[in-house]
This record gives sequence, C-alpha cells and structure tokens, in this order.
Amino acid sequence: QVQRALLELTVSLETLQEVKGHMLEAMAKGLSQQTHAQATVHMLPTYVCSTPDGTEKGDVLVVELGQSHVRTLWVTLPGDGNQTLQLKDQLFELPEDVMQGKGEALFDFIAHCLCQFLDGAGLGDPQQRLPLGFVFPFSCRQTRLDQAVQRWRGAGADGQAVPPQGELLAWSKGVCCSDVEGHDVVQLLQAAINKQQRYHVNVVALMNNTVGTMMSCSVEGMPCEVGLVVDAGTNSCFMAEGCHVEMAEETSGRMCVNTEWGCFGDDGALSNVLTSYDQSVDQESHEPGHKRFEKLIGGLYLGEIVRHVLAKLAAEGALFSGAAAPALGTKDVLKTQQVLEIIDDEAGLAAARSALQALGLAPSEQDCCHVQQLCRAVVTRAAGLCAAGLAAILSHMCQSRELERLKANVAVDGTVYRGHARFGEVLQRITKLLAPECTVTLVPSADGGGRGAAVVTAVALRLAAQRRDLDQLLAPLRLSLADLQRVQALMRREMDLGLNQETNAQSSVRMLPTYVRNTPDGTERGVFLALDLGGTNFRVLVVHVEQDGVHMASEIYAIPLAIMQGTGEALFDHIIDCITDFQQKQGLTGQVLPLGFTFSFPCQQLGLDKAVLLSWTKGFSASGCVGRDVVQMLREAAQRKQHSGLDVVAVVNDTVGTMMSCGYDDPSCEIGLIVGTGTNTCYMEEMQNVGTAEGDEGRMCINMEWGAFGDNGCLDDIFTDFDRMVDEKTINPGKQRFEKLISGMYLGEIVRYILLALVERRILFRGKPSPKLQTRDIFQTKFLSTIEMPGGCPSRAGGADGLCRACSDGLALRQVRGVLHELELDASFEDSVLVREVCQAVSLRAAQLCAAGLAAVAEKMRESRGLAQLAVTVGVDGTLYKMHPRFSQHLQRTLRDLAPKCFVTFLQSEDGSGKGAALVAAVHCRVAQAQGPQ
Repeated sequence: QVQRALLELTVSLETLQEVKGHMLEAMAKGLSQQTHAQATVHMLPTYVCSTPDGTEKGDVLVVELGQSHVRTLWVTLPGDGNQTLQLKDQLFELPEDVMQGKGEALFDFIAHCLCQFLDGAGLGDPQQRLPLGFVFPFSCRQTRLDQAVQRWRGAGADGQAVPPQGELLAWSKGVCCSDVEGHDVVQLLQAAINKQQRYHVNVVALMNNTVGTMMSCSVEGMPCEVGLVVDAGTNSCFMAEGCHVEMAEETSGRMCVNTEWGCFGDDGALSNVLTSYDQSVDQESHEPGHKRFEKLIGGLYLGEIVRHVLAKLAAEGALFSGAAAPALGTKDVLKTQQVLEIIDDEAGLAAARSALQALGLAPSEQDCCHVQQLCRAVVTRAAGLCAAGLAAILSHMCQSRELERLKANVAVDGTVYRGHARFGEVLQRITKLLAPECTVTLVPSADGGGRGAAVVTAVALRLAAQRRDLDQLLAPLRLSLADLQRVQALMRREMDLGLNQETNAQSSVRMLPTYVRNTPDGTERGVFLALDLGGTNFRVLVVHVEQDGVHMASEIYAIPLAIMQGTGEALFDHIIDCITDFQQKQGLTGQVLPLGFTFSFPCQQLGLDKAVLLSWTKGFSASGCVGRDVVQMLREAAQRKQHSGLDVVAVVNDTVGTMMSCGYDDPSCEIGLIVGTGTNTCYMEEMQNVGTAEGDEGRMCINMEWGAFGDNGCLDDIFTDFDRMVDEKTINPGKQRFEKLISGMYLGEIVRYILLALVERRILFRGKPSPKLQTRDIFQTKFLSTIEMPGGCPSRAGGADGLCRACSDGLALRQVRGVLHELELDASFEDSVLVREVCQAVSLRAAQLCAAGLAAVAEKMRESRGLAQLAVTVGVDGTLYKMHPRFSQHLQRTLRDLAPKCFVTFLQSEDGSGKGAALVAAVHCRVAQAQGPQ
C-alpha cells in the first residue's frame, strides 16, 4: 500500500511535459484580450516596465501586508548598483478582528502603523513628500503603476479622478475583509494615509510579493526577469514582451506579468496529476475547486496532503501496526514545515518520529522511513510541477523573443523553497530537462517584500523622471495642428512672394518657372534620348514611348572626382563621351533623337531648353559653370567632340521629371515631390499667377526649390537647438533650412544630437558616454528606417498597418538593439525603447512639415482654379519616402487634416528622373507637332 501511494504521488517526466504544454496554453489564453476572461492563468499586467539598472537612488517607504502582520520599512538606495541598500523596519501584529472586519478598519490600521513607524524612528519630516511602495499579496487587476508617480511628480493637479490602479479580485489565504473586493486598494490606502493628516505620503507603486522578489534580485549586471514564490501559496511573474500583453494599453518594451498561476488546473488541465489525497485536501479547503495548482505546491497544503496519505494508510493497516490514528483526522495537525524537516537526510527520521509522537502515535523505525519517503514524494512532486510551470514561462520568453537560447536569472523566495535544499535541487534539475533551450540560474531572494518593493518604487520614480525629461527634450519637435497650420500659411505666403516679379527676392522659396506647360496625355509617341545628371553617377537612356507603354534601356557611367571638381569643359566633354559610347552600344550612332536632360542642381530656367546654373551641390565644383546655360555648355562640348546628332529640347530637374513620369500613367498628376537625400516640389501653376514668366494663358510647372523655405528666418521658432547644431556643421549654414528638417541627409544627425543630450542627462545608456556617438554622421538616416520598421505577420488582430502587435513591436525593438550594437553602444532593452521614440519623433515631424508644405501647394492650386474641391495626384520619389516604413503614412494623414478640401493621391515614380526627362521631350514634340510650323 505504501508503494502504491508513492506511485500515485510520482509524476513522470512525460506527464510534466504535458503539464508544461497545458500551462503554455493557459498563459496564451490569459495574455489574449479575447480569451482572458476564460483563462485560469490570469496573466495580469503589473505595469512594471523595467528592471533596475543600479542608478536608483533616494529614500523610499514600504508597507508590506502579511497574513498576520504589517511591516513598515524605510529604505535608502545609494545608486551604487543596488548592492548596499540600507533599511530600517518595524513589524506590527495584525489583530484577527481587523483581518476579518471592515476594509476601512484594515487600511486605517495600516496607515496608523506607518505613522507610528515614522514617529518612532524619527525619519519623516512632516513637510517632506515621501514615495511609498505597497506590497499587497492578493490577486489584483492593475490598470496603471505610474498614475500615482505622475501625481508624485506634480502632474494631474487639475483634480481629475485618478483611474483605479489595483482592483482586488478576491481575498485568499484565509483573509476576508468586507468592502474591499472590487475596489482599488491603492486609493483605499491613500485615503487612510491622508485621513491621518500627519505625513505627505504618496502611494507610488502597488505590487505583490512575487514582483518584489524578482526586483529584489535584479542588480546592475545581473537582471532577474522571472520571479517565483513558493510560500503558503505560490505564484510567478516574468518580464513579457509588452506587445503580447493585450490587456494592457501600453505595448512598447517589456512589462512584468503576474501570472496568478495558482488557479492553473481549475478547468481540469491537471486531472491526470490529481490524486484522491488532493481531492480530499481540496474538499476541506476554503474554496473547493479553486487554486488547484497552488494546492499541489503551496505550503498551506503540503502538510495536509501528507496527513491524508498517512490517514488512509493507517486506516488500511499499512502504518503504525494497524493501530488507530484518530489525530490524523484533524485538519492542519501536520504542518508543511514539519514535512520539510522530515525529508532531511540526517535529521529527518528523528523529525518524523517526533512529529508522529506529538500526534499520540507510536511509530516503528519502518513507519518513520515510510513517512519520510512519502514526505519526499509530496515535496518532489510539488517541485516538479513548479518546474513545469517555470519551464513554460522560460520557453514562452525564449520563443517570444525569437532566441535560440535564453539565459535567465530566476529570483526565488518562500518558506517551501527556503525550507529545504531538496526543493530547489529538484526545481533546477526538472526545469533544465523540460526547457533545455534555457540556461537558468536560481537566485535566492533576500527580502522580496521589503527590499523588492523599495526597488520597484525607485524604478518607477526613475522611469517617471526619465519620461519627464524625455518629454521635455522632445516637446519642441512635437508639433500641434496649429503649428502645422502656421507652417502651411507661411509656405503659402512665401509661394505668393516668389511668384511675384517684384517680391521674388524677398521669398525664401524660389518658385522658378520651368517652361514645362503641359503634362502627358497618353498620346505621345516616339523614340527619345534622356540624360540624368544628379550625383556621382551619370545615366544615359533611350526611351521608346509606344501605345503599349514606355520601354527603356539605359547605361550608368561614373563621374570621377577629378572631373567633378575639375573644369566645366572637362565635365561636359565627359558627358558627350558617355552619350557617344551609349549610342554605339544601342545602335543609335548617326540618329538625331529629341533629348531631355535632367540636371538636378539649382538653376534659373529661361526657357524649356535654357537653364542657368545658380550653384553646384552634392560635391560638384567644376569651374566655369555657375552663371552659364548648361544646355549651351552641352552643345559646345558636342561641337568640340564633333558630335552632330544632339537635339536638346528640354532641361528639367528631378522633381519635374518625377511629376512627368507619373503623369504619363495618371493624367491628373500635377505635383512632383522628392523626399530623399534632399527635398523639393514642383506643381502646375496658372500662368496668370506667374509674374516671373511671360504669358497669361494655360499653366506652367513651377520648380519651388522649397528646401530653402525658412532661410529668411520665417521658420526660426520651428527650429530646435538640435536643428541649429546640425545646421552649424553643414557646408551651407543658414541655407536649405526646410530641407534640413525633412530630408534624409540630416535626420540621422538630428537623432544623434538628441541621443547625446539624453546620455548627458543620464537618461540613456546609464549616462555612459560613447565615443562613437560623438562621430558626425555616424547615425545614418537609414537607421531610422530600420529602427521604425515593423516586422511580423499579417493579422486581423493587428494595428492599422495590418501587422500583428506582437511580431511588429518585438522585431522592431530587436532591430533597435542591433543598430545600437553596431554603434558599439551598450544598450539595455529600455534604452532601445527610448531610442525608437526619439527616431519616431524626428521622422514624424519631418513627415508633418512635408505635409504642411504640400497642403499649401494643393490649397493654392484649388483656390487658383476656383474649385470647391480639388482632386490631384502627387508623383513622388526619394529614398526617405520609399524606404521609411511610416513616413508616407504620416505625410498622407497630416495632409488630409491640413487640406480637407483636397483629395490627394500619391503615385510612386519609377525611373522618374530619366523617364521624366524623355517624357518632357515627348510632350514638347507632341505639342509642337499639333501647333504646326511656327
């Protein structure tokens, strides 16, 4: 019979694997908003979003509510890695009538104990504001951790009601005060403290002892991300990916989840583990059918399980020589502490004899051996089941972080864990077998309730201070709708000034006529040459415009640095050599084809085929070119090279080329936008408004050169200190101010300067300077795209972009850490969240400012045409627009807000510069042919 009982209490490794699987399923249910209500493992958000980084400093009060006592503490954190916390504490006995009475009396008692502690220790200044952490070891539904932190920091002074922080779901462990379940325990405690009118104490953080256990073991260089308590009851918590915690509004970074796993199995998931002894313990408990997992593991029940086993064996005559054992029929006569003493190798048999004799039994040596075996079986089973739950948590963490291996420190506390080394040994060994992909270190907790609560509170205060400083730093970059409307109005004013011959010089927006008077209508036909010069590579194309579409062949030629910075003659001679080579390869030698020339440098256009270079950019400095007509220089080079087949009919910049390229596919495309390394816009303006070109009929494309918007100071209040630092280090300080707020050449530098400021304020990287971050242009704009790039799978549960919250947020933060690692930055997970927020603020502002400029253009077109509503397409090109994952969304959404009467469609350009130049030539030929000989 004894062997049968031992076999019943033995759980195989295969069964433990099944338990782990069931636990994973229960955790997934608890995390999901759709199935949370039916979950037995509640997976409650704690709003603890960071483990300590060792910089926490200052004095913190703690109140810890126990089953029979109230403990008050004053904890001083020195900021030295949390290794040498100093604390003073006092224990107050909790009267039985208070624990079973009214809730108001309980919280009044706690507040009285707190004041008595401060009075007696001489610690509290009545004028001092003291933060307090509240350890409340009962199941609560939290909605925020930091609402009181905000109040502590001075926010929320408008007197509005603070949302509940910790609604008690249910009492347990024999405690039952009225008028508390369903109420916010933080508000109840705060009200009781305020009623005392003695000290200015603010309840900053609410936690249970499991979270405190995890946080108490987290020190600099050794973060703990799992907490496990095996005490009278049992519970666990862990740092989950915030995006998986659907019951919480916050999704960034990580958040500690309180599993409340004691209820695991209430749905029958443990039926293959439960024995008749467990059923008997459950029936005699305060809540039959509830907390089935806890009743297999918790210290409140292990002694009871052993008692029922012994009672049954005694009744069967298998123990005590068949003598009656009436004492074993009394509840709680055998304590878990006695069970833990009995399983000891050396003193266990003596402990067994003593415990049995105290019950009036006369055990034989064999009886004591059997009792020791049975106690070991019960404790081993408890440790194995606990390991199955822990393995489920670790595997979930490993999978959700997409790691091949997880290295984790697990903070452990509780009388059962501490009571005997055997429990910890079994827990460690079985966890390793059930989660082989995880390397686990069990870290015994020292005072999880007191020390841990102080750390949780200090971390909450640190994060609140960091949030306040970050918001203050980023506030100038966060533009309101009114700010953007003002930018829109300023752009409109500058446009009007630039179009007027008399006021053109006063405008920072050049509004240059391009002499492109028509967009494609789809009837263009023919073969055209196109040239595209806008950087270190020069492109030559042959473009066939046919009924079935546009077909192109092209060749890219390098422009050596010596030619870029040599003489103008050498540069244009090189261009003619490239054209000649291309025509030979394409079999076009001797043919005279209309040619469109994309010349992407600032020019004053005097006609469709006349453009005077105003200045070189992009590293070019060829002499003898500024102030001259680039088409004429090309023709002169053709004469020098005896190339007689050159018919240049149009010269355009890349923005016009983009508009024309998209205009071929969409005739309503009348705006061109470039947002790449630089930025610019063009649009079709009514000729009657163009005072800088002759004629009043029809329309003409205006090259705005809007990158210079604000060079006259009109955007000075939009410019931040970071923008000014970037501007001062450029080759053209004070020039292209709008471009320096928007384009890819500068966004990375803006972010770099903000990160340096955050490091200086000790908000990032624990204040440790990074030599590499001091390097100019080291933080490339492409990093913004990488950092903000969502990953993941399409999901109906996803956000507006159709991506699964869990996949997108988790992948994005891993990408942030990858970028920071590339920059040799020792970044924590919390650092990655902050860096991403900085990147989002900078790129969002860029998109919004671009939208404000575009809104001015669209609204001007609508008003000039006398339309109630305007439908127009924007042909758009540029790496920032195309490659950044959020830029286009932000741009389009903001544009709808700023120009609600304009219905704007965006069409991405392919080969805009070259194809567009050819189409300008094609449109010119179509119009000239229609008009006939002049």
